Amino acid sequence: MTQQSRIRRVALSLAAAGLPVLPLRGKVPFGNCPACAGNACGGRPNMKSAGPCQCPGICHAWAAATTNPAVLTSPAWAPAWRTAAAVAYHPGGAGLTVVDLDNAAAVAWARETLPATRTVPTTRGEHWLYQGVMPSANAVRPGVDIKSLTQYARWLGPGVGRVTALPDAVRALVVREETTPAPGMVVSSVPARATWDHTVATGCRHTEPFVRTGLERGLVLVRARADSGAGSQAFGVARFLGRQHEQCPGPCGLDRLADAIVAAAMTVGVPEPYARRAVANGLNTGAGKAA
Repeated sequence: MTQQSRIRRVALSLAAAGLPVLPLRGKVPFGNCPACAGNACGGRPNMKSAGPCQCPGICHAWAAATTNPAVLTSPAWAPAWRTAAAVAYHPGGAGLTVVDLDNAAAVAWARETLPATRTVPTTRGEHWLYQGVMPSANAVRPGVDIKSLTQYARWLGPGVGRVTALPDAVRALVVREETTPAPGMVVSSVPARATWDHTVATGCRHTEPFVRTGLERGLVLVRARADSGAGSQAFGVARFLGRQHEQCPGPCGLDRLADAIVAAAMTVGVPEPYARRAVANGLNTGAGKAA
């Protein structure tokens, strides 16, 4: 039996047990077909923004996951199975939430903070599975992602332990990002644009053009997330900038960089407390510190 045949057999077994599945190319889903590129088809009806797409191919990542064996064994899916490296499943479609703990520190935090449940070892940490669904979110704290309604998770085995109910402690990790505030409402006052130069970064090893170019590129990425994900993007930008300054003797004026990222996130509707927490966690993670 080939590796690809084994992977598809595992997928069919999981689907029969009620887990919507899809093949992965490495650790990521297969790309959309040409007709669905750029979401031109409108997206699948079960996505966040419901669309009309009924494409028989394996498009739209987690939204393509299915328990239907006729779809899984269809000619449209056959090319993907022939090159698949792993199986993924859609936790939300199975009524589950996966707390993805990406390193030993995150696992230690979970053991101290969250109620025990079924755990699945991963390459760098663990997946904790809970019964119940919630919004998905990345980087809710250092090394912790929430995979549920709008994400997939790699199938790494059945795990150990009994699946327990989704606790409030996990739900509380995700602060809703109101990225499109209602007319006449504001999230909070956007702070004045912070400036960065060597008068506030006397211990920084980088030139001003280098720092400002990296910051501006990051701010563009944050502002581009006007629909969703600006808070997570702010975390990623802050983490990247924090890593750049990890070897500097300091001070590097990172508070000024943080203020600029927070302001950018707020312009696309991220509440200020969420933005500041995401950016602070990102800087701490980038600098190798616990949040």
